[in-house]
Amino acid sequence: MLGGMTSKDASLKKRGTFAWALWDWAEQPYPTIMQTFIFPVYLAGAVAGPGDHPDAQLGLATAVAGIILALIAPVLGRRSDDTGRRKFWLLFNTYVLVAIMLASFFIKPSPEYFVLGLVLYGAGSVIQESAFINYYAMLKQVTTEKNIGRVSGYAWGLGYAGGIILLAISLVGFIMADTPWFGIGTAESVNIRAVFVFSAIWTAVFSIPLMIRVPEIAKKATARKESILQSYASLWGQLKTLRAQAPETLKFLISSAVYRDGLAGVFTFGAVLGSLAFGFSQTQIIIFGIAANIFAGIGAAIGGLLDDKFGSRAVIIGSLVGLIIAGSGVFFFASAGVITYWIGGLALCLFVGPAQASSRTFVSRFTPAGREGEVFGLYQFTGRAVSFLSGSLWALSITIAHTVLGVEKATIWGIWGLMLILVVGLFLLTRVHPRPAVLESH
Repeated sequence: MLGGMTSKDASLKKRGTFAWALWDWAEQPYPTIMQTFIFPVYLAGAVAGPGDHPDAQLGLATAVAGIILALIAPVLGRRSDDTGRRKFWLLFNTYVLVAIMLASFFIKPSPEYFVLGLVLYGAGSVIQESAFINYYAMLKQVTTEKNIGRVSGYAWGLGYAGGIILLAISLVGFIMADTPWFGIGTAESVNIRAVFVFSAIWTAVFSIPLMIRVPEIAKKATARKESILQSYASLWGQLKTLRAQAPETLKFLISSAVYRDGLAGVFTFGAVLGSLAFGFSQTQIIIFGIAANIFAGIGAAIGGLLDDKFGSRAVIIGSLVGLIIAGSGVFFFASAGVITYWIGGLALCLFVGPAQASSRTFVSRFTPAGREGEVFGLYQFTGRAVSFLSGSLWALSITIAHTVLGVEKATIWGIWGLMLILVVGLFLLTRVHPRPAVLESH
């Protein structure tokens, strides 16, 4: 027996662990290619017309996607727990994401395709985050109490490694090549659009091991069919029982919502900071992005090992302290030039990885059995509920520096908005018990 498991259960976990972790690698084209480095840049630069205001429109698409996800996430997770279709919905969302990436190939560099591109961009965000709900919930299925942190960190590391390889292949083989691979030309930006097809194939192929190796959960005996409205009506009762069973887990969801938005802001505004405050070209930003993924992956792997030894909360606290120190250093030593951005920026990325990996490990460790999807739905919901913080405080810090302090180039001051979020999140996290008790459901 292993923590109450039969030998058969333990064998299934061992067999499915790598297949589960590989999904982080499989889905990486979406955040790396479609959300960050290539598709939104393509929309803004090649597709949008003169009066389309692509920066604002992309922000609006992201905001709408966040609102939709915040509304549906808690229900999606709870329903997947009850119906025994956790893997089904993960794979369903995965292949819808594949379809979205394939559809993006047909977004030609012409203004009449801009709105459709925005729809695909926003829809992809909703689908990806929905997939994460079920993916995170599966963590307990493929791990044991002794290795859960290590496996979570390992998966994050695989994801970052996938991002590095994807960027390198895309840049060398398609975007920056004088003669793109496979005889693809450059007319109508077909070489860039081909990257979206390559991304779709990558996700489709590398998701197959999870399909084969990770077993589906059993349907709950007490499960009953209910409408979406009935699911929402039941949600309040679920929250009350979660507070009764795992009050510290609920507190953690609140604290993580705050600091995870700060982590998101580090990545979201990192490129803007490098470009406007330190004068990096787009090529230099992409090179930095590759290095950033390397350091974040290393941090996630190391954090996973430390997680199993010292606990998830300790790793997150250490990471947040490291982030606050590194971020402050970037501000105070900005006059030193690009070396500050390289050192401080990579340090930030090093600490982002373990903070992300250990956050989902904490939730997985201290979630009542059978409620994983539900709680991870809330995890996604709470994260989205405060997603306005990083953008608002980033902009507010810059505005205050410019209008009140009279700073002409005030981009660097945006760091303080992000640091404030991390400080508040750190404070809230210190109020959470490091190893909370979880009562069995009745």
